[in-house]
Amino acid sequence: MHIHRTCRAKIRNHSQVEQMLDLHAWSTSKLWNVANYHSRQVWDDTGEIPDDSDLKNELKGHDNYKGLHSQSSQRVLEELAEAFNSWFGKRKNDSRANPPGYRKKNYYDNDGNRVHEEHPRSTVTWKQKGIRHDTKHNRVRLSKGANHKDHPRDWDYILVEYETRPGVTVENLQQVRAVYSKLKGRWELHLVCKHEVETPDAPGNETAGIDLGICNFAAVAYSIEQADLYPGNRLKQDGYYFPKEIAKYDDSGGSEATRLHHKWSERRAHFFHSLAKHVVEKCIERGVGRINIGKLAGVREDENGDSKNWGRHGNLDLHGWAFDRFTKILTYKAKVEGIEVVEVSERNTSKTCCVCGTEDESQRVERGLYVCESCDAAFNADVNGAENIRLDLNQSNSESAATLGGDRSTGWLAQPGVYLHDLSHGFSPREQVVDCKP
Repeated sequence: MHIHRTCRAKIRNHSQVEQMLDLHAWSTSKLWNVANYHSRQVWDDTGEIPDDSDLKNELKGHDNYKGLHSQSSQRVLEELAEAFNSWFGKRKNDSRANPPGYRKKNYYDNDGNRVHEEHPRSTVTWKQKGIRHDTKHNRVRLSKGANHKDHPRDWDYILVEYETRPGVTVENLQQVRAVYSKLKGRWELHLVCKHEVETPDAPGNETAGIDLGICNFAAVAYSIEQADLYPGNRLKQDGYYFPKEIAKYDDSGGSEATRLHHKWSERRAHFFHSLAKHVVEKCIERGVGRINIGKLAGVREDENGDSKNWGRHGNLDLHGWAFDRFTKILTYKAKVEGIEVVEVSERNTSKTCCVCGTEDESQRVERGLYVCESCDAAFNADVNGAENIRLDLNQSNSESAATLGGDRSTGWLAQPGVYLHDLSHGFSPREQVVDCKP
């Protein structure tokens, strides 16, 4: 099994390479802005968004394209195309969604008048063809763009000497990113390496099911009659707080707004990684070798293919729901531990009783409560969905609820464990409050 890991490295000869890294960073911003302008023009004229291949064909002869190594320029256009596609999907239900902005940094005088603007230091990415790695001396040669080869006798590359943390080995280098840290006021390298690891045997033969949602971001059901809930309160709080803070700044591409966007993104990523790690650890403890997770492709559309409208706050939740990103993170972390992750259909899993198999939309009587009139059972609705996903309800050869036979205890369905997220400690169990009053 091959995995990719990224390590940060300090640049030892920073004073020697700073100017050239600045030039390439500004070239990155210029190319982004040119491609952004072209994409907006195409959108205004045709109502369609050009993909990365269209941008490459259109701009490969542009002077700004030559400011970077060809693969570095291609990566800029790929990122812009991804950003436009993300905006196009979001704008269907959120009229306030703005297309990707231009990369510029404005400077103002004491009276608030804009004095001038310049291109900020964007991250520069070099792929394999633009990299030469000297593992013996901890150096990388990064190919220059044609516009920055000032003299025939000048080097065609930037020679960067780096230093990593003790014990970190850099080998099989696949990608190098030069990232400017505003806090430190200097450049650093992000080195993406390819590692080969031995895939362990599965921890066991049990199966778990995961139902992804908004109020409870994940409900996990295990075949050993245990279930856990992971509320999404942290994500919802950030989803309401950060847009309001960002809206206070007129320039959405300004330094403060950019800082808030970056912080918001890091907090989401931290939540997803913490949750995936916690779920995988629980699966190892409980002998789970396979995880069934709901396949949510098309969840934002109704039966006619139109975008769902859940109201103002509901749309913010629905369209900010990064379920696909979490599934990718979980798949990666589970695979390292020998656990298989399989996406299964969610059709009818929320309205089917996991105890007797009765299907009825009215059985979900209120938020979080599922009551089955056929078997007189009452339990948590999200756990019910997770259990049906674990049973893979829509497979003809699955072990459906109705064919399990015998009496099934529903205590674990009604009172699952609840884990809350803390930024510093990850997930920890919520204290259960038991009301003993009659």
